[in-house]
Formats: sequence, structure tokens, C-alpha cells
Amino acid sequence: MIGRLTGILQEKTPPQVLLDVRGVGYEIDVPMSTFFNLPAAGETCTLLTHFIVREDGQFLYGFGTEAERFAFRQLVKISGVGARTALSVLSGLSVADLAQAIAHQETGRLVKVPGIGRKTAERLLLELKGRLSDVLPSARPPVEDARHDILNALLALGYNDREASAVMKQLPPELSTSDGIRQALRLLAKP
Repeated sequence: MIGRLTGILQEKTPPQVLLDVRGVGYEIDVPMSTFFNLPAAGETCTLLTHFIVREDGQFLYGFGTEAERFAFRQLVKISGVGARTALSVLSGLSVADLAQAIAHQETGRLVKVPGIGRKTAERLLLELKGRLSDVLPSARPPVEDARHDILNALLALGYNDREASAVMKQLPPELSTSDGIRQALRLLAKP
């Protein structure tokens, strides 16, 4: 309903800001990652928003980036995770850190966020698996990183640069690190 607001930042009281948009003051809850990147009071500010209507009120949440808003929307879709918990997660972890924690299934990183226990962290990891990687390329391991890791593994195993480079040219371009190492070792074992 309300997707973006641009106006004068009137007040900053964590985690809420008051944004004056042509005479209408919007109270907007923001994660601390957005809060710390806001301009000083009295300056113009643009926030992407998410509007929630419940029995007990209407709530407006603001974000500095599309990635933050997308992550928030994915979090609130999870049963038992409300807007406050989602804001807490985004205040404790950057979106890139959250995506990395999900990609590597790191419960420990999520448990460090205030209000997130082990069971909630495990549910978040399960529910969000694969959801944030579409928006965040940093959550997916790049092909170049896998090829770099394969090359380093071969060098660590004692093969020289010439042998390792020759084998790397024979490998298909999009291999995972473990598959690439296996195939490279098979190729090197052939006489």
C-alpha cells in the first residue's frame, strides 16, 4: 500500500523515526542498520516501506535498501516470527551476514541476535534456505571462487603450477569445489 516515502526527517528515536511528508508525519520503525545510515534530523530522507495492518493497529516499517525490505518480508512470512523479531534480526545482522548464515546453516550467528533462541534460529535457517540467495549474489558462491579453491587445493596437495593449470583447463566451467577437486585428481592420476 505504502511502498516508499520521501520527506524531512523530524525525529530519530531508536528504533523509530518521524518522517514529515508534506505536512503529514509518519512514525516508522526501522532496523538499526537503516537507523545508523540515516541523515541528521532536518534533512531529506527516502525510505522503502512495508505497511502492516493488524487488529491492534497499523504499523509502518522503513528500510534504507531493497535488500533489507526483501529480507524483512521473507522473515515475517515465517510462522512465529513477527515484525519485531524481524527488525531485531536485521538490527543484529546485515542482510549479507544473514544470507551467509543461512547459506552456511550457521545457527550460532543467529543465536547472538537478542530475542533469538536456538529453536527460532533453526527454524529461520530451515525456512529461509534458498530464499535470500536470489536477491543477494553474495550468498551464492561465485564460480571464480570455486575454481580458485580447486587450484589452491591442488597446489596444497603438492602439484606444481604447470600441472594444476593444465588440469584446470580441462574442467567444466561451473563445478562445485569438491566436485572439481575430485575430477582434477582423477585427471592427474591418469598417465
